[in-house]
Amino acid sequence: MQDHLLADLRRRLQEEEAQRLSPLACLSRAAVRRRPDPLAEQGHRLPFAVDADRVLHSLAYTRYIDKTQVFSLVDNDQISHRVLHVQLVSKIARGLGRLLRLNEDLIEAIALAHDLGHPPFGHDGEKFLDRKCREHGISPFLHNLQSVHFLERLERGGRGLNLSLQVLDGVLTHDGELHTVRLTPQRDKDFAALDAEMVAKRQDPSMELTPMTLEGCLVRVADTIAYVGRDLEDAILLGLVSRDMLPEVVRRVLGESNGTIVYRLVEDLTANSLEQDHISFSPPVAQALGRLKEFNLVNIYTNPSIKTEHPKISAAFDLLFDTYLQDLRRERRGSPVYRDFLDRMDENYKIETSPPEVVRDFLAGMTDDFFLKRHAELVSPLRLPDKLNVPHIVKN
Repeated sequence: MQDHLLADLRRRLQEEEAQRLSPLACLSRAAVRRRPDPLAEQGHRLPFAVDADRVLHSLAYTRYIDKTQVFSLVDNDQISHRVLHVQLVSKIARGLGRLLRLNEDLIEAIALAHDLGHPPFGHDGEKFLDRKCREHGISPFLHNLQSVHFLERLERGGRGLNLSLQVLDGVLTHDGELHTVRLTPQRDKDFAALDAEMVAKRQDPSMELTPMTLEGCLVRVADTIAYVGRDLEDAILLGLVSRDMLPEVVRRVLGESNGTIVYRLVEDLTANSLEQDHISFSPPVAQALGRLKEFNLVNIYTNPSIKTEHPKISAAFDLLFDTYLQDLRRERRGSPVYRDFLDRMDENYKIETSPPEVVRDFLAGMTDDFFLKRHAELVSPLRLPDKLNVPHIVKN
């Protein structure tokens, strides 16, 4: 009786979705997965809502809490971390999706998952880890590829989350750093196309990929909306820049504060994308946004004053990567790469994954704090007893 009620509820939700959403939206009934998945195909939740829940409850999502957004090793609790950025992307994208009558469940799933592959210390950590990957003959490290890898291969001990193609595609193609004036979805994709794009992106990291849904296009633009003004506020808080340094066109068209910038970008994007098969800004707003991104690049992201500790972080990546690689090759079973990672993975992963790829996956999943603790152990190792002296607990 209960199963019948839930099945009827699911049908009604699908019918309401088809009536409420734009004809250009991706309906939940269009979700496809690599493997049959009864848990995602039955019950009261629609498929993309299932995906969002799986991402939210993943171990990789839990680790967002202590991953750098832009500013590393900054003693200021008000500076953004990765987890806040992801929440802002989800909030902004879902709000836009409601205005454009797109699928908010799909939007949320992509937004929550889009940065899971970021290693510790943000984009700078990505560069350091990429260098080590290339040194050891494995493919370049790109956080969007690693995000898909986490979702498909590393979660659940190597079994993955079996998310829908539409979510994985949105994660792979999010590239929020690119300045794109207009995005039109490339809808004719399947899992073979996803796999081919993964291979092509590894071979040419500069290759631009296009999402298969308007929802994916929207999340990609919302990523930019979420970080461009927030990073400016963080930089002002740290004294790196001031509002009067902003280019005149930025202040005139977008404003000088994150709140105003977000509002004007959302307003303009909505007006230029409503009932259209693309996501776009107007030319004046796109131009001002491009100038703001250029300003941030020069004055924030590449500012030498926030890079003073980066030689040490780079050296720490060298030490951890090379140490754990040697631990794998010499089968040092007490190493953190076994204890905290490889021992939890299934046999297929162990057989199919080379030692440098294992180390890449282990380091990419670390939080900043976990990374620093493992580095401290190697620089000044703690001597642990063979057997921990745990007090005996007497049950009443």
